[in-house]
Amino acid sequence: MGTMVVEKINQKKKLLDDLWVILPGHNEENNIKDVLLSVKKYAKNIVFVDDGSTDSTYKISTSMDIIVLSHITNLGKGSALRTGCDFALKNGAKYIVVMDSDGQHRPEEIKLFIDKFLEGYDVVFGCRKFNKDMPFVMKTGNYGLHKFSSLFFKVDVKDTQSGYRAFTSSAYKQIRWLSSDYSMESEMIARLHKKNLKYCSVKISTIYLDDYKGTTVINGVIILTNMFLWKLFGLADNKIEEL
Repeated sequence: MGTMVVEKINQKKKLLDDLWVILPGHNEENNIKDVLLSVKKYAKNIVFVDDGSTDSTYKISTSMDIIVLSHITNLGKGSALRTGCDFALKNGAKYIVVMDSDGQHRPEEIKLFIDKFLEGYDVVFGCRKFNKDMPFVMKTGNYGLHKFSSLFFKVDVKDTQSGYRAFTSSAYKQIRWLSSDYSMESEMIARLHKKNLKYCSVKISTIYLDDYKGTTVINGVIILTNMFLWKLFGLADNKIEEL
């Protein structure tokens, strides 16, 4: 085995030790066990943030031999992810992958983000395939948000609402969001605008579930409104110095 191959394998092993996967979830008792079992095959450091679930999600997750954090009430996806990422950062994470806990994302694709970290990227966005399988409303909404995001913030990410993305701990300190809802994904892009960070996208698979709980038309309107406000008035201080 060549020296370069061995070196790359060692780099991946070291990166995996420093990699943390963060999953937010609310009332995911039907999916959380299978999702976490699958993630455990590809990551050592896993944090699940139970965002005020009223079913057995918390009970199931605490039996999975991972780190579980809990919000007493449902605060929203943005808040749950921020809680998880802040915890990872405080506990030595150098690389962070965030993904949904409802089974839409394939944990085996974590390796796609790892490869991009090894290439020197700071932020990696997972982009879903805009094919016939993607619901029409979602496809249309994503197209519109991508166009406005590119126009306002000069960051070309075609799937602005994908929940599967990754960043270095250093990048997280610069793009840490304040939004508590689904706006966090667009706020991350807005914060990336003025930072000297190297970013890219990777193609990911997505399973579209019948009981999809992600971004709705109303969420899209809220996100677009926030984008206008961020553009007009700028973004509030994310107070990262407190971490």
